[in-house]
Amino acid sequence: MWRAALVLYQLLTLGQPLWARDDVTTAVITPQDCRLDCIRQGGPGCEYCRITKSDVKKALGFNSVTPFGSCIPWPCFELLGDEDPKICQHYVQAPNDVKVESVYEPNPTSDTIVVSWKPSYYGIAFLRGFQVSLQALGGSTVACQLFLFHRNLSLPASHAQRVYKSDPFAGLSLGSQYAVTVMALPVPEEWERFYRSKIFSTRSCAEKNGLEQCKKDWYPKHVEVQQEGTAITVTFNLAPPNLGITSYFSLCYANGMKNYIDITPNSGKNKTHHSYQLNDLQEGTNYTCELAANEVDAVRKVFSIQVMHIQKDGASPLSVTLSTALILPLCLAVVAILVVLLSVLIRKRSKLRMKKRYMKPDIIKQHQESGTQEEVLSLPRSKLTPPRLLICYSSYDGPAHVKAVMQLGAFIQQHMATQVCLDLWDSLSVAEEGSMAWHCRQIRESDFILVICSRGLNHKPEYPEPEGDDEDEEADRGLNVGSNAFSTDAAVRLIGEEVGRAKARGQDLSKYMAAVFEYSEETDIPTELRLVSHYTLTSDLPLLFSHLHGVPLHRPGGYLKINHISEEGFAKLPAGAALQWAVYEAGMVMRAKRHHSVEA
Repeated sequence: MWRAALVLYQLLTLGQPLWARDDVTTAVITPQDCRLDCIRQGGPGCEYCRITKSDVKKALGFNSVTPFGSCIPWPCFELLGDEDPKICQHYVQAPNDVKVESVYEPNPTSDTIVVSWKPSYYGIAFLRGFQVSLQALGGSTVACQLFLFHRNLSLPASHAQRVYKSDPFAGLSLGSQYAVTVMALPVPEEWERFYRSKIFSTRSCAEKNGLEQCKKDWYPKHVEVQQEGTAITVTFNLAPPNLGITSYFSLCYANGMKNYIDITPNSGKNKTHHSYQLNDLQEGTNYTCELAANEVDAVRKVFSIQVMHIQKDGASPLSVTLSTALILPLCLAVVAILVVLLSVLIRKRSKLRMKKRYMKPDIIKQHQESGTQEEVLSLPRSKLTPPRLLICYSSYDGPAHVKAVMQLGAFIQQHMATQVCLDLWDSLSVAEEGSMAWHCRQIRESDFILVICSRGLNHKPEYPEPEGDDEDEEADRGLNVGSNAFSTDAAVRLIGEEVGRAKARGQDLSKYMAAVFEYSEETDIPTELRLVSHYTLTSDLPLLFSHLHGVPLHRPGGYLKINHISEEGFAKLPAGAALQWAVYEAGMVMRAKRHHSVEA
């Protein structure tokens, strides 16, 4: 009996640290109001404090820029480093588990969110606070919040399971995408793992207020189809009167034929439902129909109509002659054989030229029959001229890589409504101004800058010897990879310095982008360029288009689809096929170089 009691006592004793750890895990820390003097002196009531604009003005003597709130560059050094600069010189790892949750917002036209996160184990004893910034995707900074611990606080490793929260970010647009960045303080000068970013979308109007309260998101939920002879009657529910929707439209299409009808219900007869007829539809045909309010970017209700065959009087199934009955199957068999032979030849030829992606036919059929709504959008016409894009790259990966960059610029110029600036195309101006001066001018005048990152981008420039191999010189001369190599790499490093300064000042980084081709790796992106949006080409062409023109890819009830820049459709264009082949050739060359370097 006493042995059982002793074992139970030992289990309870060992379980106490686990209970304590559970208490730490469930703890949620919210910001508190503190005086800046209390934080600097290390008072006991200043564990996790919000810093306001008045605190910044009191400490520095001037107001911060309005969008940045209380955030300033190097906040630990500016607010806590006067008494002891050493407390702001340690390395602190980026926070973990960054989450965004929506909270109550009385305004029906906006949303409010709160950000939560956990501190990292690494460097938690030297943690001095957090800085949380919110930025509209593809736009400028919306708001920024700063939170500090008092100078004498040193958190143990067990507190890495605690959840810290920000103050609410209010007034956000509904159905919009934002990027939130949580930065651990202090921020050392040479350290790339001090922040964590997360992209999220605010609630749509329908999610926040209900479908019956949103004019843009409303669509008819109940649609009933009845066929009587050759006439088809469609009945649907009308929008609530408070939305002010007075007209609708119907669009049916099949086999290249379209049937469009404007619908204007009479609210005096029926205020809840309306019926209309579809005429001139072909028998034995399956139609896909869309029904929506006659409003800009309205969500469409998709449904199918199968027009049945109607047997007419006097029609006889024996009207087909014997010769037709014999010739028709023979012709179909010949056509089927030709189609099979042609498909086999095309498949063999495509396999020899390049490696193509494989997609199962049942997946394609499922995608086509899923009824996913496609939204037709036009580019915003606020700008009279297309955006100006400067493409920078490194020529150390050889002519194949440069050719891929050139084909990418040609595709963007022709099919993405963008004016591309590339030194390969402006050799006269480069010769007149000098390559470095030309790049500096283009960096200032361009709306966007895209850096194509590759393995050679991190290569240290070495001046070539006077004597060289004639074959290599001739190969490089065709794409001009030798004359502008050093100035191009210097321009890329200049862009990296611009990005670093803009990030330190809290400025908008949407002007700068980084990209890698499919044969490169994300580790080829320099550290300073990882702060900006980066893409993998050619699979991320739609994302690049969205960045250049500020067009959202997803909206409530629909998505943006541009056939000639989709992952499957871009190769159907001549410029897209040339780009795909150039990327394939460059990938073969790069893999051969890696294999050779490994063997060496």
